[in-house]
Amino acid sequence: MGTHETPEAEVPDVAGAGVPDVAGAGAPDIGKLELEQLLTQLVDRAQDVLAAQNRLHGLLRATRMITGDLDLSVVLRRIAEAARELVNARFAALGVIGSDGRLEQFIHVGLDPQTAERIGPLPEGKGLLGALIDDPHPIRLRSIADDVRSVGFPEHHPQMTSFLGVPIRIRDEVFGNLYLTERESGPFTPEDEELLGSLAATAASAIENARLYEEAGRRQAWLKASGEVTRQLFAAEVMQPLNLIARRVHELAEADVVTVVLPHADGQRLVVEVATGEHAARLTGLSYPAEQTMSRVAIETGEPVLLSDASAQKDYFVKIAQLIPVGPAMAVPLVGSRGARGALMLARVHGRHVFTPADVDMVTTFANHAATALELADARADEHRIALLEDRDRIARDLHDHVIQRLFAAGLSVQSVASRMSDGRATERLSQIVDDIDDTIRQIRTTIFELRTHDGSQGHGLRSVVVALAAELTAVLGFAPRLVFEGPVDTMAGPDLADDVVAVIREALTNVARHAEASAAGVTVAVTGSALLVQVADDGRGLGDTDRRSGLANLRARAERHGGTLTLSDEGGTMLRWSIPLP
Repeated sequence: MGTHETPEAEVPDVAGAGVPDVAGAGAPDIGKLELEQLLTQLVDRAQDVLAAQNRLHGLLRATRMITGDLDLSVVLRRIAEAARELVNARFAALGVIGSDGRLEQFIHVGLDPQTAERIGPLPEGKGLLGALIDDPHPIRLRSIADDVRSVGFPEHHPQMTSFLGVPIRIRDEVFGNLYLTERESGPFTPEDEELLGSLAATAASAIENARLYEEAGRRQAWLKASGEVTRQLFAAEVMQPLNLIARRVHELAEADVVTVVLPHADGQRLVVEVATGEHAARLTGLSYPAEQTMSRVAIETGEPVLLSDASAQKDYFVKIAQLIPVGPAMAVPLVGSRGARGALMLARVHGRHVFTPADVDMVTTFANHAATALELADARADEHRIALLEDRDRIARDLHDHVIQRLFAAGLSVQSVASRMSDGRATERLSQIVDDIDDTIRQIRTTIFELRTHDGSQGHGLRSVVVALAAELTAVLGFAPRLVFEGPVDTMAGPDLADDVVAVIREALTNVARHAEASAAGVTVAVTGSALLVQVADDGRGLGDTDRRSGLANLRARAERHGGTLTLSDEGGTMLRWSIPLP
């Protein structure tokens, strides 16, 4: 009869009874998950920022470390230490590339001295190290052994796996390379490579500044040495100026040997006038052909000649390379107002670093200053010599014009008085005085000749030859022989007899030095009438019984060839008389 209606309260909650509530307590909260992920990312980013900040701080510390000094050797070591600390590596090294493209220096950090000593010689730039030299771009490896360019390690070398190498460029020049191995927290990363590249750029600036500072210091030292040489050459007492120049160049140029080479009088040879350093005693006085030598080229062109390795040189002949294992070499002319008067030759032994253009420039400047100082010193010496010669000439004129004339007049007066005396003993005494006066006049004339031959005005006659021979033999005798010349020796006895006279005097005085044990000797060369007499007398013990008289036989043959004679007497010493007729 009526319609049945279900009460509203009894209608079943289909959604609550049969379908789960996805937004209920048992389901994940999407908003919360996104927040956690965002926080995680923020933490990661913060850690990355912190790590980057730490690395930047490390780069700044490294920069301060390597720019805090201007000593090049200190800077190089600090660069290696800073690089090792910056990328957290166990071992670091800095290799300096020489002019030959090989490693000239190798500064390592991380190896203790004992291990380094056991390893032996430092690397020369082969394998991976050489690859970075040949192609100066960064190399980063997880394992050194996996690279085909690796040549392995020497005995006692610690194990190394990861590797990072970066070149150090100074503008267009590759100065060297940084090598890092064994990163403690895993292989090297691109960030490590980037950081090390930034450090290498800073290191390049620090190296250049240190090199400029070092070069400025060296230039100052060269200028100081130039001033010192000039002052000493102008000093009142200066001995061996070339020795002084060579010694200062040897010290400042860090050379192993320095020589001063001068042209020989014949123009075809060179003579090592002064040498310092390696084998200096063997080099001093050495004479050799000048053709195609470094020094000859420097002297003729007036320009320095530089060689990186003299031992392998084919274009120039380097004489000292035959005596010393020479590598780098340099010849610099000593240029004066009339051209080059000689050359400075500098060399370092094979294996040492080459001379740089800065070295050439500094040595050339010093050589020019030294050459100028030498010329001024020579001019001063010439002035002094001229004054001395003028003084000698004045003395000789006074002796000739006054002393000899007075003695001659005195002798005539004594002779006149003696002729009027009847006392025989008194007459004999006065005659002896006259003879003494004559002998004194002869000695004064010899002295006058010696004074005047110092200026070269009479340097080609027989007198000058005998004077030079007596001076030569003075050291052998231990005393200077007394010389007497009588008559027109230079006029009547021409140069054609000089060889015979020299042979006679040399043989006689040499015998005096060897056998006579004499304390004095005299040489008389006289032209009397038409004969030339050479007489040598000494106060020694005589000839003795020696049978070795081949030298005297030669002198007798020389006399007989001219129709003359040789006589000997040994009473109260030895008297040798060699006489020949004159045409």
